[in-house]
Amino acid sequence: MTTENFNYDKAFSRNIGWFTEKEQATLKTKKVAIAGCGGVGGIHSQTMARLGVGKFNLADFDEFGVENFNRQVGAMMSTVGKPKMDVMNKVLADINPEVELQSFPQGVNEENVEEFLTGVDLYIDSLDFFAMDARRKVFEMCAKMSIPAVTAAPLGMGTAFLCFMPGQMTFEEYFGMQGHSQTEQYLRFYLGLAPASLQSQYLVDPTRLNLEEKRGPSTIIGCTMSAGVAAAYAVKILLGRGDLICAPEGMHWDPYMNQMELTHIPNGHHSPEFQASLAAAKQAFNI
Repeated sequence: MTTENFNYDKAFSRNIGWFTEKEQATLKTKKVAIAGCGGVGGIHSQTMARLGVGKFNLADFDEFGVENFNRQVGAMMSTVGKPKMDVMNKVLADINPEVELQSFPQGVNEENVEEFLTGVDLYIDSLDFFAMDARRKVFEMCAKMSIPAVTAAPLGMGTAFLCFMPGQMTFEEYFGMQGHSQTEQYLRFYLGLAPASLQSQYLVDPTRLNLEEKRGPSTIIGCTMSAGVAAAYAVKILLGRGDLICAPEGMHWDPYMNQMELTHIPNGHHSPEFQASLAAAKQAFNI
């Protein structure tokens, strides 16, 4: 075991060149909120920590299980049965002993969402696909508190990405969730995230996707892709550099399909194309 003392500047010195020293120092002062410490959340938090982000609010109420091994970086035999958030807190503190961590072991809910986002510079959505109530609350509060929010969804072996910036189209304006059933909200989220639907071309067993049972197939490939894309945008947002593609525009990368597509739903859920896709999906799922 090394006896070398931790030094922030040395630990993240290999970032310099892509960032200036001043920008690296700026990242140290930034606070990122991540709701969900499992599939994408675990690798989002590690990626942001290795970029040198110095402050985190993490939320998760779940524990690791063997079923998480295929995609969750914190899931190992040594962590089975342990709270996901506690495991990831230890990982981040092991990467950066100076990191500031605020924990929300009950997850994000209506009572604590404002506290979860207080003082935050960026929210990275890492909630389970089916945690729609919590997701809507967080994005609504982000809009209210003028906090940039990004979501990079692992789909198959790629990722679909959306960015919501203060003063621009909101999550609700884009997806139109209000007043609809949970199942329809799932469909709206999926169709709005991935209008290109690149991953659907190689789903070999559609029976593994079941909205009623709240389960679907996943891969570490999609999670890793998502973390890289979200982190690239996090850098641009936190350092105030680089053009942003924001909702109602989005992006979908799928290396398995050798494709990257820019997506655009001009008026969000009001768009005729979105409504047509939604109608077809509702018919297919007998909604």
